[in-house]
Amino acid sequence: MKGTSMAYQKQTAFFLLLVTLAGACKNGDDENAGAKGKPKGLNAEAYVATAQSFSSEYAASGSLLANEEIEIHPEIAGRVTDINFKEGSKVNKGQTLIQLYDGEIRAQLQKQRSQLKLQQNILKRQEELLKIGGISEQDYETTEAQIASINADIAFAEAQLRAARIIAPFDGTIGIRTISIGAVVSPTTVISTLQQTHQLKMDFNIPEQYLKSIAVGNTVNFSVAGRTDTLSGKIAAIDAGAEAGTRTVKVRAIVSNTDGKLIAGSYANVTIPLKSEDNAILIPSQAIIPTTKDKKVARIKDGKIELTVVKLGQRTSDKVEIIQGIAAGDTIILTGLMQAKPGMNVKVTKLRS
Repeated sequence: MKGTSMAYQKQTAFFLLLVTLAGACKNGDDENAGAKGKPKGLNAEAYVATAQSFSSEYAASGSLLANEEIEIHPEIAGRVTDINFKEGSKVNKGQTLIQLYDGEIRAQLQKQRSQLKLQQNILKRQEELLKIGGISEQDYETTEAQIASINADIAFAEAQLRAARIIAPFDGTIGIRTISIGAVVSPTTVISTLQQTHQLKMDFNIPEQYLKSIAVGNTVNFSVAGRTDTLSGKIAAIDAGAEAGTRTVKVRAIVSNTDGKLIAGSYANVTIPLKSEDNAILIPSQAIIPTTKDKKVARIKDGKIELTVVKLGQRTSDKVEIIQGIAAGDTIILTGLMQAKPGMNVKVTKLRS
């Protein structure tokens, strides 16, 4: 009986050892399964997107341009005999700026007019002779052709005479001259520049997505270096198409400059008010997940994470407008974004608004 009892005790001890080893193996398998299986759930703070009123503005870089601006070139070659403007002064439309030597043109014009008068007298006599058959009709037509040719020469000389006098095509301020009296100039010579600056053009570019928010006649605000006040202008034109490289559209505004304090060529910081949205979707900026191609958010759907591509609009100090991708009522996570994976279970620890 004693031997039997000892054998039973040994069998019992061996059985307990097997159970212990089996349990250890199972625990090891469970740990390995946790390490190699699906990712564990995520505890995160979340935000529910809601529709709200939103007024935004877009900041752009602009340039102030003269309302009208030209380089002054002579139409013909010649020698400068008179300069009738003071550099940096105001000039009026039609005012003579430069006079070129025109003595030869005037002499030629006088000669041609004398020839015209002579040929007209000859034609008058030939007309009487033609009636009685004293000359042929061909002789009469030849004289008519000569008169027409002289008239063409006179018209050309008169045009040359007008071109020898360079006039201002519009009211404006003339710049620094590059020539002196006695200089020989040609059509390639830049004599000076003329700018009209009582009002200025202001050009700037906006992304094509904001085109629907602006219109001709809208007011835009801007500031320039050296002035602390905010100025304004009105949109006068919007370009017909977007630039292929930047996907932006050029816009032109007209700015009053009657006091002459703004300078053409200056840089302007432009602020364009955009249309207000009554049902805009804004979410915290921290919810945006940037990728190499697009922007995403981690949306919660049926308790699991779903990475959704979104299109962004305007930004505030802490929020960003969502133009496309999510709707009012969608819940997105704000924390743990680096660990968020598609299909992962989510437990919301705090709901922000």
